[in-house]
Amino acid sequence: MPGRKTARLKAIVLDRTKLAEQDLILTMLSDSGEERRAVAKGARKPGGRFAARVELFCELDVLLAEGRSLDILSEATLLEPHASLRGDLSKVAAASAICEVARLSCIDGIEDAFLYPLLSRALRACEEVDDEKHLDLVVAAYVFKVLAHEGWRPELESCIACGDEALTYFSPAAGGALCGSCAHEIEGAIEVTPLELSWLSSLLKLTFDQLVVAEIAPETALFLLTSAHIWVATHLEARLKAFEFLLSI
Repeated sequence: MPGRKTARLKAIVLDRTKLAEQDLILTMLSDSGEERRAVAKGARKPGGRFAARVELFCELDVLLAEGRSLDILSEATLLEPHASLRGDLSKVAAASAICEVARLSCIDGIEDAFLYPLLSRALRACEEVDDEKHLDLVVAAYVFKVLAHEGWRPELESCIACGDEALTYFSPAAGGALCGSCAHEIEGAIEVTPLELSWLSSLLKLTFDQLVVAEIAPETALFLLTSAHIWVATHLEARLKAFEFLLSI
């Protein structure tokens, strides 16, 4: 587009907002880790050149032209559609919850090269698993990994209040595990088993390759997912509607 600055980059579509009758505003995570928002003109028009290329979760090679308030999508090449997520409610819900957290974790103008590959791998992990307990595990792992990277790493080795290693509670508000004595002073502290604490630690240590084949009970996976929701809602101070939907199904 003559006279306008352009930028070519890779990006994952996190969110889509309707604009006018046929356009969309895309919220994307770029491969530099920045949030990028751009108008995809005609993207809602059947048969339009962007219609099949800017679905949620798609990884794209895009050319953006600088606009007055938002960038304009000039070109889009589909790199990875994550097609097997679509048509499966549980997988769509899990991927939507992950992208919701990703959108809250990236900032326009702030680069962080860790974010794009982590999100891409988490979406691929959702495609690789075939049951809800592993979907729960993948979402929980993504939440704790990305928030730990950004400074909200839970303390799980000793009581965050007194240092005691006899841990029986977990508190997102306090920032990690608690002994029974200190937990009585913390509102909302959750009683946990040694197995549940071990799994919380494993979410940070294990790779997605290991997590997608890990043996885990459904109730433990659900505990981890619920804990992840409370953790991200507490520390990012946000209501996560897609995450709430995932927990409801």
